[in-house]
Amino acid sequence: MQGRVQYQSEQADEGLYFYDFNVQSHDQKQEILTGLKQSPKTISAKYFYDQQGSKLFEAITCLPEYYPTRTEINLLRQYQQQILERAGEQCLLIEYGSGASTKIRLLLDALKPKAYVPLDISKDFLFACAVQLRAQFPWLEIHATCLDYHREATLPAQLPRDFKRVAFFPGSSLGNFTPSESLSFLRGVRATVGDEGALLIGVDLVKDKGTLNAAYNDVQGVTAQFNLNILSHLNHLGDGNFNAQHFSHEAFFNEQESRIEMHLRSDLDQMVYIFGEHFVFKAGESIVTEYSYKFVPQQFERLARDAGFVSHKMWCDAGKNFALFWLEAEG
Repeated sequence: MQGRVQYQSEQADEGLYFYDFNVQSHDQKQEILTGLKQSPKTISAKYFYDQQGSKLFEAITCLPEYYPTRTEINLLRQYQQQILERAGEQCLLIEYGSGASTKIRLLLDALKPKAYVPLDISKDFLFACAVQLRAQFPWLEIHATCLDYHREATLPAQLPRDFKRVAFFPGSSLGNFTPSESLSFLRGVRATVGDEGALLIGVDLVKDKGTLNAAYNDVQGVTAQFNLNILSHLNHLGDGNFNAQHFSHEAFFNEQESRIEMHLRSDLDQMVYIFGEHFVFKAGESIVTEYSYKFVPQQFERLARDAGFVSHKMWCDAGKNFALFWLEAEG
């Protein structure tokens, strides 16, 4: 739960508001240290997204091997009118993990929402993107909110009331959660949108492992840079001394668990310090930085139902690589 946390609020200009829910450094410290003490060692995928990591991920989305982004964009374009009919005009549009707010641009002109609420953990990147979006859509009221959306989001009290809440969670980011975390997250979204709300969500589907492995091992090495950058972010947060040159990117599809796994493998025996504690790595030992689960449609619909949503529509590409689901809150 985000809880009744104090946050800083500022109005950048008329129509653009920024809220910082002060993601606590103590909480980050405990989470990072706990992950590194597990076996295998882990780092939450949310720590990919400092400003440099966010830029690298935007570069990944343009790579020829990385099919999810272009497939999802094509679906949003193709079914824009159907989405509008279900959302209705003048909704309150909430985007989880907004990043550069690229995909939302395909919906804003059509939906004409009462307000747009991008939620993201990368404070500086979020603010810069909100300013750019405000310039492109001067009529749009934006409430950019910096928080850890992995927890149930407590939205700013200043948001317009009495409008249908429509959440948008693109990019199959749900796959980064474990199955139990996915259920918890979706229940949190259900609580946020309320009994009259809805969720438009992108879901990556199970497919041949060659396509999946290529998507996370691009020939240009951008995904490797993205993976290794998490160590620089940890160094910044915890005064650490991770040396990215002593680790290698590794990604593969685990068929038994139906997930892509991303690791950083230690190239040598080494000792690393962070937050005043030391961690020993043997050569070949890895840190798990990301799981990306892939779904079959019926499996996802059961998960959504358990979280209090009913699947009303699925839009899918011809190759059945990726799907958009429209979920309505179930009373």
